[in-house]
Amino acid sequence: MSRTVVCYTDSTGFGGAEIAMLNLIEGLDRRVWRPVLFHHTSPGLSPLVTRARDLEIETDIFESLPGHWDVAWLREFRRRIRRHGARLFHAHLQWPLASTYGIVSAWLARVPVVATQHLFGEIETPRSRRMQKAVSGAVDVYIAVSEHLASELYPRIIHPGKKIRVIRNSVRDVRATGTEAAAVLRRALGAGGERPIVLTLARLEKQKGIRYLIEAAALVPDALFLVAGEGPDRAELEGLSRSAGVADRFLFLGYRRDGRELLAACDLFVLPSLFEGLPLSVLEAMAAGKPVVATKVGGTDEAVEHDVTGLLVTPRDSAALASAIREVLSRTQLAQRLGEAGEARARRDFNPRIMVERTVGIYEELLGRSYVSGFQTGDSTWA
Repeated sequence: MSRTVVCYTDSTGFGGAEIAMLNLIEGLDRRVWRPVLFHHTSPGLSPLVTRARDLEIETDIFESLPGHWDVAWLREFRRRIRRHGARLFHAHLQWPLASTYGIVSAWLARVPVVATQHLFGEIETPRSRRMQKAVSGAVDVYIAVSEHLASELYPRIIHPGKKIRVIRNSVRDVRATGTEAAAVLRRALGAGGERPIVLTLARLEKQKGIRYLIEAAALVPDALFLVAGEGPDRAELEGLSRSAGVADRFLFLGYRRDGRELLAACDLFVLPSLFEGLPLSVLEAMAAGKPVVATKVGGTDEAVEHDVTGLLVTPRDSAALASAIREVLSRTQLAQRLGEAGEARARRDFNPRIMVERTVGIYEELLGRSYVSGFQTGDSTWA
């Protein structure tokens, strides 16, 4: 009989963390594991729902989170965990206090909790820091998707040495589009035969640093810049592209399901993030054999080695970003060398089979314990 693992996200948008979660679910052996996806109602999550339906994953939908602690809401969450017969609860976190309701509810239901930290933003208040420390007592294992995130987590949770494991994101083979199909897409996007395409796959929010790419585009007049993704900052960024005089060649494509085809059609992939976990889009670009220009931030620099698998620049430096883009676009041999090295690295170090096997190993470890709900002796109490 298969064992049920509830996978939960409280995010309201679709990005790399949600794709990574789906990649894990897709890799689980359905003869052994029965994944159930918990999520909230949000228009931004429609790609997640569609992909879950394609994978024939059972879903359970919640209304939006309450704005304050609600005991009745916790009880309902716990009831649903028990109704599905969950043996494990796996939360996917995009910030330190993400999925808190789900984690506490699973703890109350006496279900082992795994929490994957995909991203880490700074917690501003002492009260929030105390809350994170307390909630961490309900988590059995934290999975950090990079060494950088592991170092960020370490001082902020209870018993970090026993709880933190690093399992990097993975990427599947994305070389499925032929050169003819890529040429057709290039023409449809307005690139023509010679005009280089610079591609970015990212959520449109401040963390991704798209405004600095817009400024860099003004310094690279011969290239067409494409940004595929949605997010809360789209209108603001479109206004910035008009102000910078690049709106005719800096195109916002919105959410696209043809990321693989876009990668095949582009000449260069760029991600100008201000901070990261381990960006899946960079791994996908590397796996597609494309040269990468990115910012030297924690997580990204564990995938992109400067002048080996890509070029790294300082965050928020539009001039340096433009210089790196021009260098790759003007030097064919450099672009080829970076793309080939990146593809080899992606296939070797970011293999989905390894990611799934290591995660399942944690599941088996937890189910092999005699699990007793409750904080261990010496754990801090709720603040």
